[in-house]
Amino acid sequence: MRAVVVENFGEPKDVLTPAERPTPEPGPGQVRIAMTLSPIHNHDLAIVRGVYGYKPPLPTVPGTEAVGRVDAVGPDVTGVSAGQRVVVRGAQGAWAEYFLAEAAQLIPVPDTIPDETAAQLLSMPLSALILLDDLRVRAGDWIAVNAANGAVGRLLNALAAERGVRVLNLVRSEAAVTALRASGAEAVVSTEAADWRDAVTAATGGAPIVRVIDQVGGPAGGELLTLLAPGGELISFGAMSGERLVLNTGALIFKQAVVKGFWAARRMEEIGREATVRLIGELVAAAERGVLRLDIEAAYPLADAAEAAAASERPGRNAKIALRPA
Repeated sequence: MRAVVVENFGEPKDVLTPAERPTPEPGPGQVRIAMTLSPIHNHDLAIVRGVYGYKPPLPTVPGTEAVGRVDAVGPDVTGVSAGQRVVVRGAQGAWAEYFLAEAAQLIPVPDTIPDETAAQLLSMPLSALILLDDLRVRAGDWIAVNAANGAVGRLLNALAAERGVRVLNLVRSEAAVTALRASGAEAVVSTEAADWRDAVTAATGGAPIVRVIDQVGGPAGGELLTLLAPGGELISFGAMSGERLVLNTGALIFKQAVVKGFWAARRMEEIGREATVRLIGELVAAAERGVLRLDIEAAYPLADAAEAAAASERPGRNAKIALRPA
């Protein structure tokens, strides 16, 4: 079967290599899935670089989320049948024609949910939903997020709107402003403009911003801190820039701000299976109603994984990049 293999950790464009691998056989409690579409997440690329919270043994096939159909069922598996359409999160080796997953990981999805949405249904939407709960904000409160034209920013807008929470979206280009506003976001500001802080005040009416979510790291996190109301919280959600978070000590002290990290995988462990299943059920229902829609900007064949990874990190992207079997 075709697969994407990493022999050594490093830059994705250098280490993502197409290869032929044996088709895996499901063991007890496992199923084999024929991959239809698999998104490229930031954490996937962090794993490839060897800088994520864990390092898989090498060589490894990356990819942690996908939509596909059950191709084979291992011993002791019940309630799952060949041909069933499923999504899986927390998989290993999804960037391949076939990959294995524990039967307990599978979430059946109806054919009415498009592949583009189904392929992304669990990782980012579930992370965003748990994050929103963790923020402990009320209707009318303002939160801010940078890199807002990415999946998490778009999801936060949709989910927050359901709760009456206001979102200030920070992006880095006027093109991203236009695209986000077209998707329904209201308060969108480009930090490229010299007077962007004035634009923030105009967008929020000067209301306090009680939570800020940094996905970029480096100085961008410090910029968010300047917007935060006294006693507010800065949540570090990612580091797209690859740089360490840079904060102004004075702002941190005099605002008595709280800085905390958010790792969805750990939070899912902490909230437990029952709560996780409930939240996933909400996401599937929202996707069925069309309230939750997730686009794919481009889908590359497995053989072009290195090119796809580069496209995923290219500035100005307005939707996910994904991999398909061929």
